[in-house]
Amino acid sequence: KSCQKPVDKYIEYDPVIILINAILCKAQAYRHILFNTKINIHGKLCIFCLLCEAYIRWLQLQDSSQNIDPDDLIRYAKEWDFYRMFGIASLEQTSFLVGIFIALWQMRPEMLKTKSDFILLLKALLLSSYGKLLLIPAVIWEHDYTPLCLMLIKVFVLTSNSQAIRVTLNLNRTLPWLAIFIGLVLENGVVCLFQKMGWNV
Repeated sequence: KSCQKPVDKYIEYDPVIILINAILCKAQAYRHILFNTKINIHGKLCIFCLLCEAYIRWLQLQDSSQNIDPDDLIRYAKEWDFYRMFGIASLEQTSFLVGIFIALWQMRPEMLKTKSDFILLLKALLLSSYGKLLLIPAVIWEHDYTPLCLMLIKVFVLTSNSQAIRVTLNLNRTLPWLAIFIGLVLENGVVCLFQKMGWNV
């Protein structure tokens, strides 16, 4: 009231500018998206990102020497390996999120007191994983640097996750990265478990 200006400057901004600032991982843009917009695509975005990840893994499973007609979409829909990859990606994502929640709850239990706190943080983490959508263009435009692109996409997603945790719980930069590290350790533990079981991950 004293300055006669909006607290959230992004209210006056075009959605494209907000999206660009979110891609640049600006904390204010994340605050605006999480607290001042009514975006309810968390579940759909999560499923679509998991489908993208499963598709990448499924492509890596395919033998490059096989001559498969790309127009044979019915055959692709019947590929059980794709559904298995989707299940594995879902379990890994779940273990990553569980690791983050456990770490944050151990470090700062006062931050996650209520069910709504957990739900808000879960929505923030799911929304901030939008960078996984870049997996599809990285594979479509396949070139010698595809593994590097996939690694950069992973770093971008983790940076977005860190910013989402920071904004949602109003933390400094260190604790979100520590929580993400613990989440990654748990996720990699699940990957090792699958590999010991003889599954291709």
